[in-house]
Amino acid sequence: MGMEKIGGWAFIIGLVIAILVGLFSSTSMVIVAVLVVLGLIVGFLNVTDKETVSFLIASIALMAAGSANLGVLWANLSNVLSNISIFVAPAAIIVAFKAIYALGSKK
Repeated sequence: MGMEKIGGWAFIIGLVIAILVGLFSSTSMVIVAVLVVLGLIVGFLNVTDKETVSFLIASIALMAAGSANLGVLWANLSNVLSNISIFVAPAAIIVAFKAIYALGSKK
C-alpha cells in the first residue's frame, strides 16, 4: 500500500471517527489520541505544496466552527465539529510548518 493510500485512509477514518463519536458518544482521551495521530499522518502524507493554502484556510474555518458554542439543541453538531477540530489541528500544524520551511529555505 502506497503512502498516499495510507494518508487517504487516515483522512477517511479520522473523519468517520470524529463524526460518529461526536454524534453518539463522548470523546475520551483515547479518541483524542487516535484523532491526533491520524491528523499527523494526514498532515505529513496528504497535503501537497499546491494544496497548502486551501488546506490551511479550510482548517482555520473548521477549527473556528468547532470552537463555537451552538447551544443545547446543537450539542451533537458542536461535538462533531469539536472532534473534527481535534483531528484537523495536528494536520494544520504540520502543513503550516512545512510551508514555513519551504518559504524559509528558498534561495
